Amino acid sequence: NNLVNVFVASYLMEGSISALNIAFGLMLMPQRVIAQAISIAALPTFSYQYAQGKLAELRASLAASLRAILFIAIPATMGLILLRNPIISLLFERNNFTSSDTEMVGWVLLWYSIGLVGHSIVEILSRAFYSLHDTKTPVIVGSLVMGLNVVLSFTLPGLFENLGWIPVGGLALANTIATSLEMIALIILMRNRLEGIRGRHLWRGTIKSVLSSGLMSIAIVVWMNSAEQYSVLVSSLIGIMLGVAVYGVGMVVLKVPEIDTIRVSILARIGKK
Repeated sequence: NNLVNVFVASYLMEGSISALNIAFGLMLMPQRVIAQAISIAALPTFSYQYAQGKLAELRASLAASLRAILFIAIPATMGLILLRNPIISLLFERNNFTSSDTEMVGWVLLWYSIGLVGHSIVEILSRAFYSLHDTKTPVIVGSLVMGLNVVLSFTLPGLFENLGWIPVGGLALANTIATSLEMIALIILMRNRLEGIRGRHLWRGTIKSVLSSGLMSIAIVVWMNSAEQYSVLVSSLIGIMLGVAVYGVGMVVLKVPEIDTIRVSILARIGKK
């Protein structure tokens, strides 16, 4: 897919390949922190529970891991979307990297960011299948999705251009659509394999995370609209801290049980120091 994207981007406006690579790298940063860390930690537990035939415990562990990922990936998605340009400007805007480059990378990152939840969920579900001694299912689903991604990569840039949008954004959207469909397919297959993955529990957590992320987004938008007199560094850092604080308060108000676990863990670490 990366080869196809680079090939297509080479025929688009100047700077498309760089914008694609930078935006994809920025999207992968939170994905690695969120999904890979949780997935690597959860894999031994999944494998042990499956080996012991404790499918009820495996369902509970998988649901807990999925909720943990969603609780971080959903607000991270909104944060990337709302703060993408200030973050890009802060990290890259110097020498030959201009404000126009920031706009292009930000446009691509917008479409990649929408797929952050999908990328994160696919990471944990793939490892869950591995723990069930099933490597075929993720590979088959991934191969089918890769084919779809290639088709979309050749079609969506043209659609974007017809709409008057920067065409390279279509390549990012192709990746997001394909990954989202891969996530849905793996969820359905895993639910069938385990005879359920505590769907209601997951939906309740997702709704609460979305509501808290909505409040967080409002706070960030209000702050960024009133922070024009500050430097990009100050406005971005305060925007991030404000977003984290509002999201945390929202999750506490909505009585998300995982918040208590995090609080106890933090206090325990502070106590040890």
